[in-house]
Amino acid sequence: MAFGFFKSILQKFSGKPVDWDELEETLIRADLGVPMTMKIVAALQPRENITANDIVEVTREEIAKVLPFDNPPLRPLPAKPKVILMVGVNGTGKTTTTAKLAYYLKSTRHSVLLAAADTFRAAAIEQLGVWAERIGVEMIKGQYNADPAALCYDAYTAADKKNIEFLICDTAGRLHTKSNLMAELTKIKTTLAKHDPEAPHEVWIVVDATTGSNALAQAREFHQAIGLTGVVVTKLDGSGKGGGVIAIQNELGLPTRFIGTGEKLDQLAPFNGREFLESMI
Repeated sequence: MAFGFFKSILQKFSGKPVDWDELEETLIRADLGVPMTMKIVAALQPRENITANDIVEVTREEIAKVLPFDNPPLRPLPAKPKVILMVGVNGTGKTTTTAKLAYYLKSTRHSVLLAAADTFRAAAIEQLGVWAERIGVEMIKGQYNADPAALCYDAYTAADKKNIEFLICDTAGRLHTKSNLMAELTKIKTTLAKHDPEAPHEVWIVVDATTGSNALAQAREFHQAIGLTGVVVTKLDGSGKGGGVIAIQNELGLPTRFIGTGEKLDQLAPFNGREFLESMI
């Protein structure tokens, strides 16, 4: 969606009367979600002799109302580590995204400590370890199947002792429908709060742009279980439609903080609402 969406609307609806069912289907297929689709349709229906340009204009206006145009920079806290908890389902690229975020923060001259809290996948611990070594940041890890909450607690202790600015905890991928695994995230959050009542300071869900409306369903369940503060979207390199960004913001009020556009370490960038909207042309 983020690439050529408005152009495709112009091509599909030019030179003919608007078929409302077709328009609704087009917007929903773009992963905008039903509520946003209904907003756009409701804004269009009072108009007469609607053209394809009208559809683009109104769609753009409605999206602009909900997209965050001011993405606050990620800043450290005074005198204590800022904890970012990375969550999500399996296969979204969460561990790689955690490494990219560490690289981004180090590139902007911040100190970072990684916590390999995905203790259920030995490969995840090893993978994050390889990234940590490549980036040049320290990583706290435990044994396979160790308690991830205890590991995050120890990682905070280490980060605080060394005056590290950012602690990023990579948690295990879990299906949002598994209540016992979601409860484990709550335990991690509660355990971190023993150090700092406000920790974790950020809880970001990593979603895959190619999963369409599933991204919204995942965000909804994680938000209900643990309370998210933001979204990181991966695979926005042409294969992903990106409409989930808008649906999640519109329905849950969760801003997209970063976007991933490739596999390389430097292919993670702060989300820019204006640029995203422009890319939809």
